[in-house]
Amino acid sequence: MHTVPIFLTHHRSSLINIVLHSRKQLLSIELMKSYQTSLILLLVTLQVQCIQALALAFAPPFMGIGAIFFRPKNLVVSPNEGLDSELVDAANMFTNAFWAGKAGGTKELTPNQFKSLGNSQIAEFRKRYGGSKSRMVGKQDRRCELVVCKNAESGDIYGCAGIEVSNISTPNGKRVQFAAPLMSNLAVGRAYRRKGIAEDLVKAAEDLALKEWGYKECYLYVEKRNAAALKLYRKLGYRAQWEDDTATTLVPTIKGNVVTKPTVIICMKKVLGAGFFGRFFG
Repeated sequence: MHTVPIFLTHHRSSLINIVLHSRKQLLSIELMKSYQTSLILLLVTLQVQCIQALALAFAPPFMGIGAIFFRPKNLVVSPNEGLDSELVDAANMFTNAFWAGKAGGTKELTPNQFKSLGNSQIAEFRKRYGGSKSRMVGKQDRRCELVVCKNAESGDIYGCAGIEVSNISTPNGKRVQFAAPLMSNLAVGRAYRRKGIAEDLVKAAEDLALKEWGYKECYLYVEKRNAAALKLYRKLGYRAQWEDDTATTLVPTIKGNVVTKPTVIICMKKVLGAGFFGRFFG
């Protein structure tokens, strides 16, 4: 019977330990490299996001070619202050700009559709924005205004946006309602789009809510399928708060009638006067 010499056994054991130690070192080095690579990728991603956020935060309200070179002359943006003839013109402009081409509907309104929707729009504008609306009713704030963009010489209406103090709540009703500025009825005539007018109207409405009424936040509702409006609002600093998938909306059809269809409404909010940080915490 043969036995292995003790010194050989010790030598073999040492070799095994050396090999195992080397493997551990190699694994540690590989892990360190992996961690370093992950950290570098994370830092690069954060840097890119910060650059994009800074560019968005400090960019002018509009940067398109049309907004710079093709803006209409004699353009003014100001509150309507209840002027009835201007409310009627704004309602007619809104009817063509908003209802014609609405997602899921017809691109052009028939005379009957325009008359029906136009009369309803005029009635709504008069009820909501007509007369003196910058007032308090008891302890309730009922201030409401339509901001219009128009030609200072001809009076032609290019676009409009409404702003009013309204009760904001989640669709399930669990959150207690609270009063805050709500922007609505934003529309720009089709011949005057991509010229920075929508951005001007939003800014004017926000300035009214912040500087005249003293509110720090502004809300709005927008249909989820309205991709162009969503893109605009996100660019201007609005952030989604909740969605309501039980909502309905009117849609003019190619058959010449107006029907009610289901839709999804997104509530969005922006912190006013917050500058750079308002882009992240809106």
